[in-house]
This record gives sequence, structure tokens and C-alpha cells, in this order.
Amino acid sequence: MLGSTHGTLTTDSRRARVIACGEQRSGPAVHGRTDDLENGAGLDVSGRPLHADVPDLTRFFRPESVAVIGASDTDGRPNTGITRQLLTWAERVGARVHPVHPRRTSVFGVPCVGSVAALPEQVDLAVLLVADPLPVIEELAEAKTKFAVAFASGFAETGEAGAAAQERLAEAVQRSGLRLLGPNTNLNAFERFRDDLTGPAIALITQSGHQGRPVFALQELGIRLSHWAPTGNEADLETADFISYFAEQAEVGAIACYVEGLKDGRAFLLAADHAARRRVPVVAVKVGRTEAGARTAASHTGKLTGADDVVDAAMRQYGVIRVEGLDELQDTAALLARAGTPRADGVAVCSISGGTGAHVADLAAAAGLRLPRLSATKQAELHQWIPEYLNVANPVDSGGHPVGDHRGRKIIDALLSDPAVGVLICPITGPFPPLSDRLVQDLTAAAEETDKLVCVVWGSPVGTEPAYREVLLGSSRVATFRTVGNCLTAVRAWLDYHRFARDYHSPFDAAPRTPSPSVRKIEALLRPGRQLSEHAAKQLLRAYGIRVPREQLVTSAAAAVRAAAQVGYPVVMKASAPQLAHKTELGLVKIGLTSASQVRDAYRELTDIARYEGVSLDGVLVCQMVEQGVEMVVGVTHDDLFGPTVTVGLGGVLVEVLHDAAVRVPPFGEEQARAMLAELRGRALLDGVRGRPPADRDALVEVILRVQRMALELGDRVAELDINPLMVLPNGHGAVALDALVVCR
Repeated sequence: MLGSTHGTLTTDSRRARVIACGEQRSGPAVHGRTDDLENGAGLDVSGRPLHADVPDLTRFFRPESVAVIGASDTDGRPNTGITRQLLTWAERVGARVHPVHPRRTSVFGVPCVGSVAALPEQVDLAVLLVADPLPVIEELAEAKTKFAVAFASGFAETGEAGAAAQERLAEAVQRSGLRLLGPNTNLNAFERFRDDLTGPAIALITQSGHQGRPVFALQELGIRLSHWAPTGNEADLETADFISYFAEQAEVGAIACYVEGLKDGRAFLLAADHAARRRVPVVAVKVGRTEAGARTAASHTGKLTGADDVVDAAMRQYGVIRVEGLDELQDTAALLARAGTPRADGVAVCSISGGTGAHVADLAAAAGLRLPRLSATKQAELHQWIPEYLNVANPVDSGGHPVGDHRGRKIIDALLSDPAVGVLICPITGPFPPLSDRLVQDLTAAAEETDKLVCVVWGSPVGTEPAYREVLLGSSRVATFRTVGNCLTAVRAWLDYHRFARDYHSPFDAAPRTPSPSVRKIEALLRPGRQLSEHAAKQLLRAYGIRVPREQLVTSAAAAVRAAAQVGYPVVMKASAPQLAHKTELGLVKIGLTSASQVRDAYRELTDIARYEGVSLDGVLVCQMVEQGVEMVVGVTHDDLFGPTVTVGLGGVLVEVLHDAAVRVPPFGEEQARAMLAELRGRALLDGVRGRPPADRDALVEVILRVQRMALELGDRVAELDINPLMVLPNGHGAVALDALVVCR
């Protein structure tokens, strides 16, 4: 642990056109809240908030007065142990305690009152040790209590009846004006936190108390913890509230979360944005990647887990570092809390064993870390202390013996002085005194004199060696890990986060607040529950500035021939009707028609097939044929947790086979749109392969941003939108939506 729309638009003209459609680019990074709620600009065009609602939880974590409802000192009663712990905690934080019990005059020698109404003062915090907290909430509201904690279980985690009971509790809390933690929570917020540790702290949020234990135990390794919020079922206070609050606490260097389900997707994004603005890293374990994990999480907390790929994308958008295990959570959070800003992104691996160095270098490269080859001058410098036959290009093989004398520190200093190196990783697979003792002393001494990151992997399974317990853990500068995997995960997260934070601009600052003129143009098209015909769907796209082929909707063979002459041969003909999703499978698409006779025959065949299939056509589309491009899909779907989401991927008939797609939650800017393309496995197709020219990426990005504007403005009215295929033409020639599907909610 570490102790301490197309064509040849220029870039500017593209930006002007997108903004004209309503999209704006993100502004400069903002630290803290940009508060425009009072002037009416606090909602986006969809009516969703644009800023986190940051609660003041000071009197929750540091109350001056506490009421314990249902306090007990009777041996063998569960409430007795809880009451004792609360009394001890209150004494430690300097809070006055008022036990409440209808049949007692004192509890553990402290005077007891019979009801909430009899409390001698207005209390900051009420702890409810009762099976049914609902009746007490109204009493607390009358007493103007600020916060309450409900330990009781039997709510949403138990099924429909429990969910209904939790809903009633949530409604009562909302009416009361107090803030509630729980139900189905525990005493973690009232643990004994060490006050002898210094440096930036970790603030912890968990929906399962037991899952936070490894992070809490970091205090025994010298890592400071400042808060622990066990959110339970989140009938009121939720993970997002605590992220927002912790991000404003000066002592918090990182926020560690164990999340089973998110209560409100938008609230989570706003909280993550608030932390990103203030440059406070958030590291999270989010369960629900698999069907089994999602099912178990729902049974525990009674929440939606959300589609995991959307959750994953949403976290990346706002710099939330998602890790898999609790060991990764503790190691990554500790590094991010305590390490400074990277001076370079190059990683040097130095080991006493060539085999160890090669193994760690392979793992580091696989983890996405950059291991620069050291210059010839630097290698010559290292060979002053390392035998010539050993490899020092990176990884560096010291051979062992040099680390046992003055040469060890010389090697370390030489690596840290290299401007390309920002991180030094020294794997020590097992203790080998006295060499290992001298090595860790040199590493800790060097770490004190550099602003670069020094990491040690102490691989001994024992962990009781003095070099580890006394020297490494006693250092406030060395980041010490027990496994190579956790070290590399943490270092990658640290580098990635600071890269993200350096360039972060909040997308909420640029989110549109007023509807674009496009909305009025398509108002009549969006009828609840209706699936638009292709012709109507393309009208919607055209209204938002997305290019579609030249086409005409006709209702006779003669009109089709006239339309083909006007559109220009070759043409494509398609049946057009609402509720018609898969035209190709039904034979309702004809391509490459080059003559009037072919058009006439195609019209008759399409109408015959439609009649046989029982499809009521609104006409036949005669379309310009567009070739020589990369087929993509861009669409909007509605996620239960986050609302409208935008997806881009490889398109055409293989879209459901390839499953090569990237997703984002609006709002987002051009940088995120380009990042979506970089995530695709088939992104090389856009660069041009097998002699084909590069595709017009700028035009594709513009379509993504315009579709995002549609998602923001129409997301609550559109259940699904697919542009497939979107033909991305060669660079400079734009992109054309060849087909589109729109389903209204």
C-alpha cells in the first residue's frame, strides 16, 4: 500500500452545423458546482437535472446529539450490543446520547426518555432499533430530527411485499424532511476510525457491510479512512449522495465503493461528474456482470442492476474506475488516494532476476502499460553497476548482487532520473535477506527524494518479514502490493485517471436546455406505441440534419418509373409501411435496378409479396443506390436505469452476429463519440483495408452527436431508433442513412 453533415466540411464548419442543430461542445473544466439552478437553467432539454444535489451530511457523521430509539442494556438482546457500541462511538465523537424506551428510566446509566416527543433537545441523528421504523418517522419529523438510521430488514430485499413496505417508508421520509440511511443497513458508519494516521484518506461506500471490511482494514497498514457509508436498501440516502458529499471533503483523496445496484442512474452520473470536476477519484466494484450476479444483487437490495455494458460505459465516461475484486478495490483506492500526479507514463521494471523481470514486463504490457526501451546512454550508465551480459533495456535485470551494496541505490536513482520513466516497479518475489533488506531500504529512501511513483511487489506469502512490516509499510512514499496483478491494475488506473482528469470537461455544462427547431418538424410523426415506416423515420432523421438518400414514396408502377428517372439509376426499391421491421427477410427489398422495366416489375412484385404477407403498405420507396462505404449502425435504446442511450457499431445484415458495438449515456461530447469508435473491434475498417479508402470518421462522429441530440429531446417518447445501415462514405464524402427504424414508446 502507498503510505502517504456530410460532404467536405471543415472542422469549424462541422462544429457550427452541429451546434446549429442544438449540440454544443463542452466548455473548460470546472472545479466545484456551477450553480445555475435558481435561474431556471438547472434542467436539460429532457427535464433532467444538470447538477448533483449535494447533501450536507456533516451532522450525520459528526452529530452533536443522538437519540437511540429502542435502546437496551438487557443481556442477550441484540439491541444491547448496538446500544453499547453507539454509546462508545458517541463519546469518541463528542455527541450527547439520549436513549429512548417506553419502559426504562435509564440505559447503561444514561437517563432514558419514554418517547421521541419527550427528548430534551432537537437531535441531529436518530438510530432506530425497532422492527418497524415507519411509525417513528412521523414522530421524528415532528421533533425536527435531521437524520435517521433504520437497521431493520424485511424490505425490498425480500420481494414484492417488502418492496411495497419500503415504498411506504420512502414516502414517509420524503414528507418528513429528514434524511434516512437504510433500511437493511448496519453499524459501519459508527466504527472506530484511527485518528493517528495522516495524509489523504479513503471514504468508503458499501451496500453490503461485510464487503467493506478489506478496505476498512487498510488502516492497519497505515492507510487513513475518513468515512464509511453503509447504504443498505437506499430508501432515501443513496450511493450518489455520499459520492457528492465525500468529493467536497478536503481530507478525502479517493472514494471506494461496493455497489450492488444503483437507485437512480442520472443521480449517479451527476455525482460522478461532481467528483470528476473536483478531481476526486472514484473506484468501484459493481456486481451484476453476469445473470447470476445480477439476480443475487437484486435479491439482496431489491434494485435494478442495469444492463452491464451501459453501466460500464457510464462509469468510464465520468472517470469512475471499475475493478473486479475487493483486493483490487483496496489497492487501487489506496494508490489513487495517496499518489501524486504522474510525471511521465513510462514504466520501468527492475528485478534481481531476469525471469521475474520478463514475466512482469509481459504482464505489464498486457495490462496496457508502456515500458519504454531505455536509451543507449541510460543502458551504458546502468552497466557501470550491472554486468554487461545482463539485459538493462527495460526490464532491468540487476543480477542480484549489486542490490546488496552501494550499487543498488545507484541503479534505482538512475532509473528514476530518466525523463521517460514515471513509475518504477520492483517485484520481490520472496525474501532473501540480507539483499532484500538492503533493497527495500534503498527503495524507500529513494522514494522520499523523488516525485515519481515507486512500487514494490512483496510476493512473500508470509508477510511477517521485518523488511515488509517495518520498512515498506512504515514508508509514506512507497506503494507496496502483495501481488503483481494488483500492482499493475492500480498503476494503470492511476495513469488512466490522471489522463482523464487532465482533459475532463463536464458534458452537463454543454447539454442543451431548450428544444431545437427540429422537434416541431417531427411532432406529428411521434404517436405513442407506433412504429414508423422507413419513409417517416427518414423524415425524422432529415429534420435533425442527418443525410438520407434521394428517394420518393410512390403508389403506382408508373409513378415508380418516373421517380427512378428523377432519382437516377441504379435504384433501390423497398416496401414502406408502419410496423415493418425486417423487409429483407420478407423479400421486400430490390437492389441494383437499372431500367424502367425492372422498376415496373419490382413494384408489382413488392406489392404482391406485401399483399400475401398481410402488410398494409403506405407505398413503395424508390431510392438512390449508395455504394462504396463502410456499413455502420447508430441507434438509441432506453435503459431502465439511465434512460436513453446511444450505440454505434458495425452495421448491415451482420449487426446481430458480430455484436461489435460501443455505448454512451447522453450527454457526451465529440471526444466521447470518437472514443466509441476506438472501442470497436472492427475499427480498422474505418481506416481502410485491402486497398479501400479511409471512411469519413468526422461525418460518422457528427451523426452520432446528432442522434444524441435526438436521444436527449425525444428519449422519453422513442423506445428504439436504429439507423442501419449508415453508409460511411470515403473520407470527405459524408455518411448516408440507408435505412431507419423508429419505435415510439
